[in-house]
Amino acid sequence: MNDAFRFLVEVIFDLYLMVVLLRFWLQTARADFYNPLSQFVVKATSPLLNPIRKVIPGLGGFDLASLMLALIVAALKIVTVSLLFFGGLEPLTVLIGSAITVIKEGLNLVFWVLIIRAILSWVSQGYNPVEAIFHQLTEPMLRPIRKIIPPIGGLDLSILILIIGLQFLQILFLDLFR
Repeated sequence: MNDAFRFLVEVIFDLYLMVVLLRFWLQTARADFYNPLSQFVVKATSPLLNPIRKVIPGLGGFDLASLMLALIVAALKIVTVSLLFFGGLEPLTVLIGSAITVIKEGLNLVFWVLIIRAILSWVSQGYNPVEAIFHQLTEPMLRPIRKIIPPIGGLDLSILILIIGLQFLQILFLDLFR
């Protein structure tokens, strides 16, 4: 029963962390602000993000307040899980763990956006706002791969290659910090 509640707590924090990271990614990619998905992300993150923005301004086109909120959400996840299920808490573990959690969830977010984009490309007919925003987010990463490996017989392997690369990075990253 403890594992089920821990899973639920972690998923809730991870999903919100992904929304915060998606906000950072949308702003970095200068994606369509008026897209329904973008509007959802803005509405879901603004209540917590706006007060942080008053203290931490952007720098060189990067929304540092979003990154700070991501670190805060990751730290709250670690603190909550530690206190509820392990009974102990170390400040250094929270600091390092929150940075690792943000990077891990960022890689997970890119992975899932690529998977959803691939599935939508197979089934969508006509304009799809989610597919359009995912295209804006992932195209800068896929374009260099397509220059090296062009589509083969109409089959675009760039998403598969990027997913393999992301999985490699995630495993390498976790091995370094294990």
